Amino acid sequence: MNASFWDERYREGRAGWDIGEPAPPFVEFLQEQDAPSFGKIVVPGSGNGHDALFFAAKGFEVTGFDFAPSAVSTSQKRAKEMGLSHQINFVQQDIFKLPNPYKGSFDFAVEHTCFCAIDPGLREDYVHAIHSLLKPGGMLVAVFYTHGREGGPPFSTSANEVTQLFSTKFEIKRLHPPKRSHHQRAGEELFGLLHAKPL
Repeated sequence: MNASFWDERYREGRAGWDIGEPAPPFVEFLQEQDAPSFGKIVVPGSGNGHDALFFAAKGFEVTGFDFAPSAVSTSQKRAKEMGLSHQINFVQQDIFKLPNPYKGSFDFAVEHTCFCAIDPGLREDYVHAIHSLLKPGGMLVAVFYTHGREGGPPFSTSANEVTQLFSTKFEIKRLHPPKRSHHQRAGEELFGLLHAKPL
């Protein structure tokens, strides 16, 4: 699936994965007593920008990558309307072909609906790509889609698969169903905190 596949869905209003708000598990995470309050965040597959803009509004410096030009344009417009253009940068980019200057630049990566959108055969490459973007000890904050249905996108995953794939490059600190989910995703998500292992 190339950029035009995703761009067509955004342009035609068929982005069914877009819940129109930041993922509730991220909101809950930043309400925790020991939650981080600053740092550089990368959001792969940032879509219409709901999660990226949420973290930017909380004071983080955010970069969002998306394949689809329409999604990037919408996100940039929303950032300007919200007065967050100085906090956030949206870039049209394939996350598997990121330029070297982005490597090792981020304290956090925020995953929501990118991992489930890519071909499952690319999931090991995804793990490598995210790890390469993080500083040593950086953290992946993730919501994984575990709907259990055949086919995709969105392609389902499981706690076992996440553990198997990510444990090669990450130390899994937390991986559990979130207390809060969007009503369309209730019972079909895992929230994860994964620390990047040293190279």
